[in-house]
This record gives sequence, C-alpha cells and structure tokens, in this order.
Amino acid sequence: MNQDHLPTSAVCARCGRPVCSDYAKIKGDNRLRARWGWPEGPVCVACYEQAINTYGRCGDCATDRLLPGRRASDGSPICTDCAGGLGDFICRRCGQEGPGYRTDACTRCVLADRLTELLDDGSGAVRPELEPLFHLIHAMSWPASRLTWLRREAPVSVLSALARSEVPLTHEGLSRLHPWRSVIYVRDLLIDCGVLPPVDRFLLLFEQWLPDWLATINDPAHRKLLERFATWHVLRRLRQTAREQPINSYRANNARRLLRVAVLFLDDLAAHGRRLDECTQTDIDRWFTAENRDSKCSREFLQWALRRHELPRLHLPTSPSSIAARLSQRHRLDQVRRVLTDETIPDADRVLALLILLYAQPLIRIAQLTTDDIIRDDDQVLLRLGDPPTPVPPPFAEVLTRYLDNRLNLTTAGGATNPFLFPGRRPGQPLHTTSLRLRLRNLGLPSRDGRTTTIRQLVLQAPAPVVAGMLGYHPNTTEQLAAEAGSTWKTYAAGDHARLGNS
Repeated sequence: MNQDHLPTSAVCARCGRPVCSDYAKIKGDNRLRARWGWPEGPVCVACYEQAINTYGRCGDCATDRLLPGRRASDGSPICTDCAGGLGDFICRRCGQEGPGYRTDACTRCVLADRLTELLDDGSGAVRPELEPLFHLIHAMSWPASRLTWLRREAPVSVLSALARSEVPLTHEGLSRLHPWRSVIYVRDLLIDCGVLPPVDRFLLLFEQWLPDWLATINDPAHRKLLERFATWHVLRRLRQTAREQPINSYRANNARRLLRVAVLFLDDLAAHGRRLDECTQTDIDRWFTAENRDSKCSREFLQWALRRHELPRLHLPTSPSSIAARLSQRHRLDQVRRVLTDETIPDADRVLALLILLYAQPLIRIAQLTTDDIIRDDDQVLLRLGDPPTPVPPPFAEVLTRYLDNRLNLTTAGGATNPFLFPGRRPGQPLHTTSLRLRLRNLGLPSRDGRTTTIRQLVLQAPAPVVAGMLGYHPNTTEQLAAEAGSTWKTYAAGDHARLGNS
C-alpha cells in the first residue's frame, strides 16, 4: 500500500492501540508504527511481531505451521493460507516459515550465522564443547531478540572468550570474565544445556562478590576482622545450608547485609576513637538507640565477636519482636473472592495471590515451586506443598491449570524448559521474590499480612500438626501459632490415627 495514501492515524486491528503512518509526525516512535495491508486492517509492530512468531495447529485446516492470521469469528490463530493476504513467510534458504530478516534468509538463519561466528574456535566451526549452547540459543523462540542480544558488546566478549579458550570452560574460568551480569546469564545458559554442571547460583555469586567487597575496606584491621567473620561465620553457614537446600536470594542478600552492618558499626566506633576491643557499654547503647539501625544484623556480628573474645563482655539489648499486621478474616475472604472472580487480573497474579490467601505460602517457597508440584489426578488437582499433597478447590483449580499451560516468560531464554511455576527471565531460574512482591503490591495485597491471617485461620480449623504437614510448615511453628490464636486442637497428637485391626 502506498504510504502517501494512508490515513495519518488509525488504531491497531488487534490490540486497539493508536498507530500512525506519518513517520515524521511520530518522530520514529516504533510503538506507533504499523504493518499496513493486512485484510483485517493495520497491525502495530508489537502485534505483528507476536503474529510472525506464533506457531501451532491452525484452527481451520489443522496443520502445524506458522499462525500469523486470526479467525474473524473468534480470533483463534490460523495459518497464512487460511487467512489470505498476509504475505509469504517461507525462507528461501532453509525452506521453513518464520519471521524474515533479509530477502534471502529468515531471522533464524541469520541467528545461526551470528552464533557460528561468535562460537568459532578458530577453525571456522563452532567449538565442539559449545555446540549444545549453539543449539539451545538457536532453538529459542523470538530469534530476533537473540540477535539483538548478540549485538551487545558484553555477551559477545564472553562468548568469544569461551570459544577461543581464553579461559577454561568451567565455573572457575567463567568467574575470570567480565562484565559479571553477562557472565551470570551465559553461565545459566551453559548449565541449562548441560555444558556446565549445576551449581548453587547464589552461593557462587556470594563467593565471587566477597573478595571484591573486602578489598573496598580501607582500614587493614577492620578488613582482617571482617574477613574472619565472613569466612568462618557467614560463608560457613551458607555452605552448610547449601548442602541441604539451595541458597535463595533472601539468604544471600541477608549475608551481604550482615557484613555491611558490621562495617557501619566498626566505622561508628572508629569515629569515636575506639577499636572493637575497646568498645564500651555506652557505645553499644548509642548504636542500638540510634534510628535506622539494623539491630538484628548488628547483634549477630557482636555475638560472634563476643564468642571470639574480640569484644569485651557487654550487655546487648534484646531486639523487639516484630509482629506482622493482620488482615481481618472478612478482608481476606473479600480478597479471595475478588481474585477468583475478576477476570481482568492476569492468571499469574491470581495464582500468586491465592497461594498466599488459601495456603499461607511465603514468597521464597512460592518462587521454588515447580510444575511437578501441580498434580493432575483425573478430575482432581493437588498441590504438593508438604506431605500429603493438598487438594485444590475447583474455582482455584481452573485458574491454576489454565495458568500452568500459559506460564510467564515462556518466550525468554530457556523459558519452555524452565521447570518453575513462576519462571524467571534467566534460564533455569525462578522469578525473583522482588518481582513477585511487586505483583502483589499492584494487586493491593501485602504478602506478609495475608499469609499471617491465613495460617492463623487454618490452625483454628484443623490440628496444627496436620496443617504443618500439608503446607510444609515446621510443626513447632504451627503449634506456636495455634496457641497464640487460641486453637482448641492443642491436645491433638500428630501421627497416623487409623485404628489397627486385631491380629
């Protein structure tokens, strides 16, 4: 269609957003550009890219192929032949349907050329050890976004260094490369495709961060003391935890906070002309009474110093217990009703909210849930949070199973193979708890308050040991909550209550 005869403004036929043909008027804003000439009308760039990257079974002819068209009656995806007038998407080079990049090659063919160039070991071919990485990136959806990533200097330098064997193809070798953000991403890809063995990601990142952070401590005495605290207390505890379960972002961030607060305390002492072994009760009281002090982290460092005789025997004030604000039961039920009935809320947010409002799950545990934790048993859906698995009631079951088939971030790197219920953008990693918390905040639901109210209601309705087993809580935790809530199940004994027949 001749651009001179196009209207100066219109709306996308699929999403309804405004589009414009007057490029000078929109000053190059790609969000307003459109694909003109399709039978249904102009299609914006975002909808066009979505269309030419959609594959599956055509709703009309039932063939498996590219599905850029939309059926007029219900909007279901259909192929180019059934839609008509969409153009030819067959690559002249590989013969496959897909988004075009040049007149003689599709985007995926160009991606293969770029990967071959970057992963070349000097022989004109991909380094043999990196062939699984080549196939992983090449097979990802939305190849244009992979090409955009491979135009950046940072990932190019990391991949080229590995291809030319400038560093060993190991976790230790990768740690020598920079920038660290690109190294982390490439490491995740290498683990996902099996080139590198699995490793505790957050523990490894903390171990890499620690030497650089210690180097920023100017006072030699402080640096030596903090190195001992970090090595024999903080890092040792992280490694012990990693032997039983993966280190999550919360534990890694808390470890960093312990060290940073310790530095602040030592700097405060130095500002008053004293070393740690010269600390007085006045210094302790001044520190703990000041505003914006992390008393919990401070106490952990000072208790370690007391045990190591680095600090005189002084009294450490007790930390006030923080009690989470509680939602009323009525407010909780109103939230459950809203989340279940409001179809405008994304399914991901609905599942996240209901895991808190119905099962009292903390965000850290929600982030670690996998698709295998959702059990479809005939017409029943079960959720594996503890032992035995917990039934999912029908209204929530429908939302959960629908979301399970359309999870977040499936078009990002490694998304299709990511096992987590809430997959992150990085290969093999869950969505960060910060992102989960932001989703809840946008819903107007505080995660801690909702979880506190839910667990207190559950221990009033069932024995604490039963609740602990089904939801994955420690029995002592639910017993304490039951006592605080005034539960009448206090005399209930845990274990198998089935009567044994006479032998």
